[in-house]
Amino acid sequence: MENILIRGVNWLGDAVMSLPAVRAIRKLHPTSNISILIKEKIADLFRWENTIDEVIIYSEGFTGKIKTIKELKNKKFKRAYLLQNALDAALITTVAGIPERVGWNRDCRRIFLTHPVPYHGEDRKIHHIDYFFEIPKRFNPSLLPDYPWINPSLKERLSARKELKNLKRPILALSPGAKYGDTKKWEAEKFIEVSKKFIGEYGSVVLFGSQGEDLEIKDSGIYNFIGKTSLRELICLLAECDILLCNDSGIMHLGYALGVPLVAIFGSTSPELTGPPKFAGKVIRAQVECSPCFKNRCPDIKCMKSIEVEDVWSALNEIIPSKKAVFFDRDGTLCKDANYLSKWEDFEVFPFIETLKELKNLGFLLIGISNQSGIARGIIREDFVKEVNQFFIDKYGFDDFFYCPHHPDERCFCRKPNPGMPLIARYKYGIDFRNSYVVGDKDIDMQLAQMIGAKGILISKDAKNLKEVVEIIKRDINA
Repeated sequence: MENILIRGVNWLGDAVMSLPAVRAIRKLHPTSNISILIKEKIADLFRWENTIDEVIIYSEGFTGKIKTIKELKNKKFKRAYLLQNALDAALITTVAGIPERVGWNRDCRRIFLTHPVPYHGEDRKIHHIDYFFEIPKRFNPSLLPDYPWINPSLKERLSARKELKNLKRPILALSPGAKYGDTKKWEAEKFIEVSKKFIGEYGSVVLFGSQGEDLEIKDSGIYNFIGKTSLRELICLLAECDILLCNDSGIMHLGYALGVPLVAIFGSTSPELTGPPKFAGKVIRAQVECSPCFKNRCPDIKCMKSIEVEDVWSALNEIIPSKKAVFFDRDGTLCKDANYLSKWEDFEVFPFIETLKELKNLGFLLIGISNQSGIARGIIREDFVKEVNQFFIDKYGFDDFFYCPHHPDERCFCRKPNPGMPLIARYKYGIDFRNSYVVGDKDIDMQLAQMIGAKGILISKDAKNLKEVVEIIKRDINA
C-alpha cells in the first residue's frame, strides 16, 4: 500500500476551504494510506475527516522541523501534495526524501517540485476552494469539488446540545472577531445592538471567538464561550446553533461547512474569493470605492463603518429557520422496498399515503430523503430515481426530494445517517429542525433524526403505517 502525504494549510478558514481538495486526493488514491501534516491548532478539523487515515502534527522551530523530517522519512511517503504555498513545505518534503512533490509553482520553490502546477497571478483571483482544488485536478481534470462539509460525531453533537439545552431557541451564534485584522471586524457596538434585538424578539445568543474578542455585554440571554473552547468544542457547539452572524473569519467557514445559515459581514476582503456559498446565507458587504483593499490595517475603516445595524438585522430576519418539515425515507417508508427499485412495475406506494396531505394543511413541508447507492453500483439509472421522486412531488404534494447517489465506500456527507440532505434542505427552505420530524423504517433514519435534533418516527415500531404517522404528529402539535 502506498503512503501519500498532504501538507495542509495553516489557517482555519483556509483549512475548511481545502477540504474538497483533500477529498479529491483520496479519489486519486482510493486504496492508499493518506496522512496530513498540519499544525496542532487546526488538527481537530482533520481528525473528523474520514478520507484521512492519520494526522501528523507539524512541529515548529528548528528542532521541531528536524523531528518532522525524521518522522516523514520513516513513513516512506511516495508523494506529497503541498496545499500550503510556502517554500518551507517544499523544502521539508524534499529533505524527507519524498520522491514526488506536487504544488503550485510559486514562492521560489520550483526546484523542489517534481510536479509543479503552473502559477499565474490570475490564479489567486478565483475562489480559494477552487484554488486549492487545482492541485489534485491536475491529475484528473474531470474531478469536481464537493461541498466542504464538516461532520461531528453524534456523541459530540449530543454533548453540545446538552450544553445549550437551557437556552431559548432560536440560538444566534455571534462571532465578532477576525484574526486578519481590524479591517475585517464590524464595530463591537453594532454587534451588541443586534444581540439585544435578537434576545428581545427571538431567543438566545452565544458568543464564540478567541481571547480578547469579547463584546463585554451582560445579559441573561447571552452565553459567552469566547476563549473557553477548544476547536473541537467550538465546532460541536456551533453545529447546534440555529443561525450565525460573523465577520469574514475562520468561524464563518466553519459555519457554512456545518450547515448553519449565516450572515457574513465583509469589508476589506472579497466574498468572491473567500465568501460562503450563495445558498448558505447572506453576505453584507461594504459599498465604498476602496473595498476590497485586502489591507489588515486602515486609519478609518470606512468599509465596516458604512454597514448599518438595520442592514444586518434585515438579513438575519430573512434567513432565521422558522418552517417545519417532515423528512421521509422513500423505500420501505413511502413505497415498497423492492431491493434497489429499478423499474416501474416493481413500484408500489403504501396505503394511506394520501393522508400525508393533512400534514401540508398543518403547515409542514414534505421532503423526501433517500439513500440510492444503486446508482453508484450500476444497478439503478439515476434518471429513474429522479422520475420516482418527481412522482411523489406531483401526485402527493411533496415539496422536494433529495437523494444520495454515492457508494458507501465514497464516505460522502449526504448518505444517511449523515445529515447532508436535511442540511441542504434547511439552507433551501429555512427549516427549524426542532419542530420537524424524520420518518423512516431503519435505524439510520432515527440516527439522522438525532443528528439534526428532530423527532424520529420509526415505521413498524412507533407507527404501523403512514396514517399512524400523521396521527402521532397531530397529537404532538395539539399536546
